[in-house]
Amino acid sequence: MKQMKMDWAPYIPLENRDSQVDRLKSQIFVLTCSQRRAALKHLKIDRVKKYEYCLPYFYNPLKEDEFDLSTEVQIIFPTGANPVFCEFDWEMDELEDFTMELIKAEALAEDQKDAFKDFVKEKVREAKKANREARETRKKALEEMSEETRRAYENMRFYKFYPVPTPDTPDVTNVKAPFINRYYGKAHEVL
Repeated sequence: MKQMKMDWAPYIPLENRDSQVDRLKSQIFVLTCSQRRAALKHLKIDRVKKYEYCLPYFYNPLKEDEFDLSTEVQIIFPTGANPVFCEFDWEMDELEDFTMELIKAEALAEDQKDAFKDFVKEKVREAKKANREARETRKKALEEMSEETRRAYENMRFYKFYPVPTPDTPDVTNVKAPFINRYYGKAHEVL
């Protein structure tokens, strides 16, 4: 998030913004962007896309995230001039069928079939090991977590805010949804 010049900042009510407020005691945080507005208008297309697809999140060890433990493996198999780029899902794909499809599509030569299968098996082993280590790390973090921190995670609440209706803004009351994104899930309250 620091690369995107985004950060979680303590929320200070509008009436208190001019006075000295203890920012460290805040319990409400909002996502802010420290990039200047003028600079945002002159971004290159690839940088704009990074902002559009940026999904800020935090790691909650109490909530198992099914997206972390992916069963897909990115394969880049060196075949000489044109390497084979593909994704292999060890739960959904059969290795033999997957290899034969690549041979039929002429992305892989028949004589490289066994080497490719061994390469994929090794990548799958590495991915499974990484998933296992991630689970163990999460379990260890849960065991070492203090009771106060655990309570803080359990009592954390998410609110989703929509703009206040004004005469010059469209009415959004019929389209309000509690869903935030895949990391946060649903908001506890929609305002």
